[in-house]
Amino acid sequence: MQYYYGNQMPLRVLDEAEFWKHQEEEHTVVIRELVGNLEQKYVEALKEWEKAFAEAHQQVIRYIQTVKRSKGEVSPALYQDIMQLVTFCLQQSQLFINFCRVLMEESEPISSNPTAKVVLHHIIVESEYFIGVAQTILYQK
Repeated sequence: MQYYYGNQMPLRVLDEAEFWKHQEEEHTVVIRELVGNLEQKYVEALKEWEKAFAEAHQQVIRYIQTVKRSKGEVSPALYQDIMQLVTFCLQQSQLFINFCRVLMEESEPISSNPTAKVVLHHIIVESEYFIGVAQTILYQK
């Protein structure tokens, strides 16, 4: 986490979301590249996840720019919108974790590839880390 925001919680939590949504977007590519013989339904699902993470990432960037332009004067309405976006990002990460677990259980090329299982486990841990950090920031007040 980049702490140069001081006590500006909206920027701190948005910074985390910006970094991790980009990471999760890249993770979809890593999985597809690592498991070349992945079932087509999972390839397509990962492409959809990649698109969804890119959209969330762009939304977070827009809010970061809005908060920066407000020079620290975050209105209650903007604050509420940020909290809704962060909540969405947390839920999205949890759904992606669930999807990765399904991949490990149901995809033959992954279940028979120890390296792929290790990478997927690492990806899950990273998304869980984002959820934990974001929740910690959200619940500080």
